[in-house]
Amino acid sequence: MKNWGVKGADLRLGDCRNILAEMPDNCADLIITSPPYAERRKDTYGGIPAHKYVEWFLPRSEQMLRVLKSTGTFVLNIKEHAERGERSVYVLELILALRKQGWLWTEEFVWHKKNSYPGRWPNRFRDAWERLLQFNKSREFNMYQDEVKVPIGDWAQSRLRNLGGNDLLRSRPATGSGMGRTVSNWAGKATVYPDNVLHLAAECGNKKHSAVFPEPLPAWFIRLFTKPGDFVVDPFMGSGTAVAVAQRLGRRGLGIDIVPENVSLAAERISGKNHPNKKRKVA
Repeated sequence: MKNWGVKGADLRLGDCRNILAEMPDNCADLIITSPPYAERRKDTYGGIPAHKYVEWFLPRSEQMLRVLKSTGTFVLNIKEHAERGERSVYVLELILALRKQGWLWTEEFVWHKKNSYPGRWPNRFRDAWERLLQFNKSREFNMYQDEVKVPIGDWAQSRLRNLGGNDLLRSRPATGSGMGRTVSNWAGKATVYPDNVLHLAAECGNKKHSAVFPEPLPAWFIRLFTKPGDFVVDPFMGSGTAVAVAQRLGRRGLGIDIVPENVSLAAERISGKNHPNKKRKVA
């Protein structure tokens, strides 16, 4: 096992199951990662079969559960594939298994890939989205919502110009969910809280790794769930995007990967050498 220390970031070569086992309890503020999907990346990660994926993942998530603080968050980027005319259910099986392991499935975000290539198959269209599943150890976790506010949008200019009597009252949703709203609360505001759909282009500039996070994706979650000085862990770091962004935003980062070339690539990236994104600013 080899370690790299680059600009305050810690990069380690090896299986995250073993490396996480060496870490103390309750030390990480955010775990954000995109593991190899089932049946994918066979040349580098072995292409875990869908029917064995949960069995493969749970020993690793068990260590993640141990090292994550009670106030921390685990964000899992994953997507099921289609095979023999239907969707695989391994992601759904994994969610249920993680809940049994002790995780709370708090939220699901959708990453809409704005630059997805067009395509059509006999019974479906091309996917233009991926899941980002939020898990927590407790219902009381750190979340800095003001850090990810967005411009309110042009709709407010017409909708909030002439408020009616009902706009001053809290509406009652027909579903009985209790998630009511008061339209007048938005009047005079330049920014509002976002929804759970992130509209971001997929990364196209890095040709050395097959599945790269666009930098704004981990940046959004790092801002939402951590503050400067917090500890961010990516157990399947690939080219090191999440760790590089964490370091740039003033967080401490740990990246783990079992592929030597990925760890070397991440070290180059974080040190600013020979990487196409080295001058790119975090959105």
